[in-house]
Amino acid sequence: MQQKPNVVFILTDDQGPWAMGCAGNHEIRTPNLDRLAASGTRFENFFCTSPVCSPSRASFLTGRMPSAHGVHDWVREGNVPPDHIEYMDGLCCYPEILRQDGYATGLCGKWHLGASHIPQGGLESWYALQGGSCDYNAAPVVRDGKLVVEDGYITDVITDEALKFLDGNARRPFYLHVTYNAPHAPWTGHPQEIMKSYDDCPFETCPQGELHPWARGCLAEKVMGNREMLKGYFSAVTAMDGGVGRIIGRLEELGLRENTIVAFFSDNGFSCGHHGFWGKGNGTFPLNMYENSVKIPAILSSPGRIPGGTVTRALVSAYDWMPTLLDFLDLPRPDDPLLPGTSMLPVITGEADELRDEVVVFDEYGPVRMIRTREWKYIRRFPDGPDELYDLVGDPGEDRNLADEPGHSARVDEMRSRMETWFGRHSQPERDGAALPVSGSGQLKRVYGTPEEGSFYPRQ
Repeated sequence: MQQKPNVVFILTDDQGPWAMGCAGNHEIRTPNLDRLAASGTRFENFFCTSPVCSPSRASFLTGRMPSAHGVHDWVREGNVPPDHIEYMDGLCCYPEILRQDGYATGLCGKWHLGASHIPQGGLESWYALQGGSCDYNAAPVVRDGKLVVEDGYITDVITDEALKFLDGNARRPFYLHVTYNAPHAPWTGHPQEIMKSYDDCPFETCPQGELHPWARGCLAEKVMGNREMLKGYFSAVTAMDGGVGRIIGRLEELGLRENTIVAFFSDNGFSCGHHGFWGKGNGTFPLNMYENSVKIPAILSSPGRIPGGTVTRALVSAYDWMPTLLDFLDLPRPDDPLLPGTSMLPVITGEADELRDEVVVFDEYGPVRMIRTREWKYIRRFPDGPDELYDLVGDPGEDRNLADEPGHSARVDEMRSRMETWFGRHSQPERDGAALPVSGSGQLKRVYGTPEEGSFYPRQ
C-alpha cells in the first residue's frame, strides 16, 4: 500500500519574484527550478505576508498574519543562548500536525525565529543556522544541539543535511523543511566557477538607475551599480538551484518523487536596483510595499496530483499555504478564527480561477499595511502616512502615487475601510503591529510578556 504523501518544503531567502528563468529572466540560470515549474504549477502572483524574513517565516508556519503571531521584524535578539527567546512558543505550527499524524519531520537551514538551538514548531530532526544572515563559508550553525562553526559552503552543507534526512526516512512518511539562506547578503564567497560564468552578463534584468528618494542611508547607497554584487546575487541563486536539483535527484533515486509534494517559495521578494533601491521591505525608509518586495517565487510540484507546466495568475498569499497543504494531506485545519487562508487546491486543479470571491490580498510590516486587488494597491502608514495608491493596470511599475489626488479619495476611503475590517478580524490587540515602532532594524523581544520585559524594538 502506498504511504501518505511526503512533503519537501524549500524556502529561499530574499529571492526576487523575477529571479528565475521560468519567470522570464533570460540572464539568471535556474535550470532545476525551471524543470520543477515544468512539472507543476507556478504562481505569478504569490505574496508573502510581510516583506522581511522572520515574520514571513512565522506566517508560513502558523497561517497567521504578523499581527496575530507577534513577529513583526527580522529577529535581531534572542537567537542563541543565554538570552534566547522562543518567538513561536504557544503557537500552532503545521509541522506539529503532521508529526502527530506519524510524519518524520526535520529542519535543514535557517530558522530565524528565536532559540535556534532548540527544536521547535513540530520539527524533530534539527540542523539550523544560529541566526539570520551569515557568511557562506564558516557559517555559525547548530549541529547535534551544539553551537559550532561549519566547514564548507553553507548552501551545499544544507543540501547535504537534507539528503541525509531523505536517506534516513525513506521508509516512512516525512516532512522536510529546507530553508536556504541564499541569496541573502553577503554576495561574496560563492563558488568561483559560478561567479566567473556571470562575468559577461549585462544584467539587463536589474537596472541600476538613480536612487529612490527613500533609499538614502540604506543598502542601495553602497551597492548600486556594483557588478560584483550583482554577480554574487545571481551566483547565490544558481548555487542554490543546484541544491534543489540534488534534492529532487535523490527523491528520484529513492523512488519517492511520485509520492512527494515539492513546494518552493522565498520568504520575501527583493530588488537589485529595481525602483532605485536594493533590498526588500526595509530596503527603503519609510518601509516599502513594492511588488518586488511583497511578491515571491512560488512553485508546487507533485506528479499525478498537480498538473504540470501550468501557470496561474490567481492572487494568493503565504497564509494560504497551511490550509492548502493540510487539504492535500487530508488533515484537519486548526480551529483558529485568526486564520485567514484558503486552500489553493481548486486553483491548482483548474476548478477555479481565483481562491476567493473577493479577489484581494493583504500585507503588513509593522505600522505599514497593504491591500491589493487585481487593479489597485493601497498602502497605509500609521499614524500619518505617507500613504500610496497605485493603478496597477495603467501603472504596473508603481511610479505614480494617486493617494492624494482628489479624484481618488472615494477609492482610498473604500480600500481603507476594507483593510481595517479585514485586519480587525485577523489580528490580536496585544500583537497588532499598527501601533508599534517597527523601523526595519530588527525585533528585540516578544511583543507581549511580563511588564519588566519592556520595549522590544530599537528606535532609530
